[in-house]
Amino acid sequence: MDLIAPTDRGLFCEAGDFHIDPWRPVPRAVVTHAHADHARAGSDVYVCHALTAPILRKRLGAVAIETAAYGEVLTRDGVEVSLHPAGHVLGSAQVRVARNGDVWVASGDYKLEADGVVVAFEPLRCRVFITESTFGLPIYRWRPQAEIMAAIDGWWRENAAAGRASVLYAYALGKAQRVLAGVDPSIGPIVCHGAIEPINALYREAGVALPPTRLAHEVADRRAFASALIVAPPSAAAGAWLGRFGDHSDALASGWMQVRGNRRRRGLDRGFALSDHADWPGLLAAVEATGAERVLATHGSVGPLTRYLREKGLDARVLSTSYGEEDEAPPSEGAA
Repeated sequence: MDLIAPTDRGLFCEAGDFHIDPWRPVPRAVVTHAHADHARAGSDVYVCHALTAPILRKRLGAVAIETAAYGEVLTRDGVEVSLHPAGHVLGSAQVRVARNGDVWVASGDYKLEADGVVVAFEPLRCRVFITESTFGLPIYRWRPQAEIMAAIDGWWRENAAAGRASVLYAYALGKAQRVLAGVDPSIGPIVCHGAIEPINALYREAGVALPPTRLAHEVADRRAFASALIVAPPSAAAGAWLGRFGDHSDALASGWMQVRGNRRRRGLDRGFALSDHADWPGLLAAVEATGAERVLATHGSVGPLTRYLREKGLDARVLSTSYGEEDEAPPSEGAA
């Protein structure tokens, strides 16, 4: 019997009686991170890393949460469960499940490049590796973070010199804080959307150093917007919220910006290919580091990844799940 198996509620470990990132309510949900497609409402108990818990409470309300530190082993009915750094967002974790010497790892979402904001990805040895495949195509190869941040600073500096605001769309949990930690705050003031500022507070409480940020209504002199960096979720592009900033240039920080056509289809001035997911080389490196004999690819470009791995001699298969709807959905799905 497989240690982890797909069900209509999500990935299920029958021996330990728990689900991993279920997409329907379950009695016990082990959660890799707090993005909405991996941590959904309605379960009786949530198990997560201690840094994920405050974000879950903010999103889901007064839910029952049990927390663990990275590497701490929890045992249920002879099944050992532990959480290990995924490098994705604050508190994100891979789930290691072991029983009678059989080790499985469910990656959740992950990236290999250390971003200096969250705990870096930790390779784990296992027999079966359940991996995401959001960017599972060879075209996706990220430039170093320092280069992307320098490009964002250059765009912001150019706009400030021209007297126009710089509106940068970034996901409220993870991407926005990574951008804030990496840009040069000496260029001008930084304003954050109301969906982002509360997450900033949780990152700061966790000890992450972020530059000073303000909400738009806290800026008394609107002339300050002319040199400001405005950080907002992609959904803000469709509302009236942007009207207060006057003349502005807009850009999106997302792995999908690796393909220039995606930027043009959205009518953006700029696109920065900054992702909190592994690129193609990262996925291959993560798989190799596990030493796994079987690889199950969950969401994204699962076909190309599994075909490539089979050609390399691995037992690689597609595992159908309901992830990827909220975190970094392709532009065609409306969330870029």
